[in-house]
Amino acid sequence: MLTPFQNEPFGNFDSGDRRATMQRAIRHVAGQLGATYPLVIGGEHIVTERKLPSINPAEPKKVVGYASSASQEQAHQALLAADAAFRTWSRTPVSARAQVLLRAAAIMRRRKEELAAWMMHEVSKNWVEADADVAEAIDFCEWYARQALALQGERQPLVPYPGEDNELRYIPLGPGLAIPPWNFPLAITTTLTVAPIVVGNTVVLKPSPRAPIIAGILVQILAEAGLPPGVVNLVTGEDAVLGDFLVDHPLVRFIGFTGSKNVGLRIHQRSAVRQPGQNWLKRAILEMGGKDAIIVDETADLEAAATGIVVSAFGFQGQKCSACSRAIVVDQVYDQVLQRVIEKTKALRLGNPTKPETDLGAVIDQRAFDSISQYIAIGQEEGRLVTGGEVIDHELVQDGGFFINPTIFADVKPHARIAQEEIFGPVLAFIRAANFAEALAIANGTEYGLTGGLYSRNLERLEQAREEFHVGNLYFNRKCTGALVGVQPFGGFNMSGTDSKAGGSDYLRLFTQPKVICERF
Repeated sequence: MLTPFQNEPFGNFDSGDRRATMQRAIRHVAGQLGATYPLVIGGEHIVTERKLPSINPAEPKKVVGYASSASQEQAHQALLAADAAFRTWSRTPVSARAQVLLRAAAIMRRRKEELAAWMMHEVSKNWVEADADVAEAIDFCEWYARQALALQGERQPLVPYPGEDNELRYIPLGPGLAIPPWNFPLAITTTLTVAPIVVGNTVVLKPSPRAPIIAGILVQILAEAGLPPGVVNLVTGEDAVLGDFLVDHPLVRFIGFTGSKNVGLRIHQRSAVRQPGQNWLKRAILEMGGKDAIIVDETADLEAAATGIVVSAFGFQGQKCSACSRAIVVDQVYDQVLQRVIEKTKALRLGNPTKPETDLGAVIDQRAFDSISQYIAIGQEEGRLVTGGEVIDHELVQDGGFFINPTIFADVKPHARIAQEEIFGPVLAFIRAANFAEALAIANGTEYGLTGGLYSRNLERLEQAREEFHVGNLYFNRKCTGALVGVQPFGGFNMSGTDSKAGGSDYLRLFTQPKVICERF
């Protein structure tokens, strides 16, 4: 019997032992940079002539690794391998499939600091954010193993009927796609990969070209955990070459995607088209971003609210779909909250994420740097710059990193571009509301519906928000980031996606189809 699920604890780096372990891991990973990583198709490791370099955002002259770049023919071969492996993997007992996930969790736990160090180098996560990413990946393995045993290892309840034996089974769909983003390169890649396979599906994993190395390491871990060849096939490469080709492929039964709204909508549209030889509707499981808001009313603990806003807005440089990019504050306490947030933001330390004191690292790459810089320029016209605005610290110029100081614009109108469009960077819009009712209307006034928060001591307003604050994950008197597996299943409404609750009790059902079997005596 498995013990009840418990979330993996986060690291405490105040202790000398844990800090020293992380520093050793950082040095160890630094010595492995620049290696070449293969495609993995049907268990075969294939190094292609064309390579995809993964660059350290904080030190762009450093190559984290070279990922092999797959062709469409190799992507086709990966799907054939997944289809072939499905025939045996789908019939493998769920207990054996769950054991693979549990062993993978154990391997991640042993290598926790090393995996965190890889993320510091590849996506510029600081110690706390990288450690939390690994903990979440472990949680997904542990959680889905237990959920699969309950879903497929136990008889599902049905109403008894005299003279018949009726059974409901959740059976796998077939081969599918996992298309994770770069910002949670281990955690989200893990959930999109292990959730389908633990219920008997097979997967072609196509990670973001911005973070392919962590995905390769995950595939290595799954193989070490005993996953048979062909169950997970890794195809790294360029989006323009692989994206539409994989989504359109007639062998694909489902697509698990986390990323931008525009790409999610493209996948949603293309997956609805029946291809020649395709005798099923493709299932699209999409998480597409947000424009998240924290409301603060006049009854709130203003110090707690300011802390929650800063952590939510600027954790991992604001590069989270759940990040607070709008602070909506009622007029009575607007100036007080703004001043506290400015002070806390100015205390944040920008620098190389491998250093333990760093609060913010670099944004992911030049493309993101340019896009965020453009939004800062737009913000100069749409609001009042109160802190930040500089796109690079002069002390860091020699590293050439993609550093942007945390930036706050005050007195932003609710329908301004920086209050409506997902910036995906360390830019926060402060919006003044006359009262709570107006604040709630402003919060709901976007096309997104992912996360939101309310700081208030007013019970009536908390109850009103439960009903009327239209987001998939709503938090009272705490930050709006950091959902825990099993505790706060994660996913949103509207243009934030299909509200597929990752880390929830019903998530695995999205990768299955129910089958009823009736036997009359």
